[in-house]
Amino acid sequence: MRIAWAASGGGPPLVKAANWISHLNYDLESPVWRHWIEFLSGHYRFVRYDERGCGLTDWDAADLSPERSVDDLEQVIEVSGAGERFVLLGISQGCASAIAYAVRYPERVSRLILYGGYAIGWAHFSDSEGARRYQAIIELARLGWGMDNPVFRQIFTGLFIPKSSPQQIVWFNELCRRTTTPEIATKLLEARMQVNVRALLPQVKVPTLVLHARHDEVVPFTAGQTLAAEIPNAEFVQLDSRNHILLEDEPAWARFKEAVLSFTNRPLAAAAQNSEIGRAHV
Repeated sequence: MRIAWAASGGGPPLVKAANWISHLNYDLESPVWRHWIEFLSGHYRFVRYDERGCGLTDWDAADLSPERSVDDLEQVIEVSGAGERFVLLGISQGCASAIAYAVRYPERVSRLILYGGYAIGWAHFSDSEGARRYQAIIELARLGWGMDNPVFRQIFTGLFIPKSSPQQIVWFNELCRRTTTPEIATKLLEARMQVNVRALLPQVKVPTLVLHARHDEVVPFTAGQTLAAEIPNAEFVQLDSRNHILLEDEPAWARFKEAVLSFTNRPLAAAAQNSEIGRAHV
């Protein structure tokens, strides 16, 4: 299994657990993700990677379980030169992998940052309205993800970045098509439903910052509150946004940057570096 990873920037190492949905090259052109990469590369040695079945990582992966995603994070950390201690960032479902890793290796994680995350997937709320809606989205992905007409993928775009511009909508629609197949997208969405790291939350021993958009339409705000309440001594920052992926021109993005830099004791300004893509065989 080949995992594609990239490192950019300088400063203390920061590793981002893989999240839905990425492409190491295409993200650099992105009006949705580019400002994330520039910010993190400007203040840290930023390590990111494409998860199994996505982007430049092998698409032929039989095991897409949450447990395997933690193992892949561990392997990327080892081959990328992250060092003995580093900041660990989880975004969306990547928070579960980051939490599991931090509990497994507390001596290696200097700071844990969790944005837009959750501890329990929809499979554990099978009778809820949210679970039924999620199941409907999975079926739409199965039927229409790979079509030339982006109408099915637009549902994801509308949920992830409802306050986006026409350019950002077109880009995110195309990202979905380029990054994986309908079959893999369906399996990944189903795997997200199985996430359950809630029992690990009281075991997190590293300093933790939890951030969540107040009106997030992908992951409920209460999920972020649960992370902050059940991780010992975690800090919680509420962001005023509807977007699951914070966009560059919204005040919530500025607040996110301020909170992250303060939490990691980094200066407010630094120059971004060029990104270099590397590949590891895991």
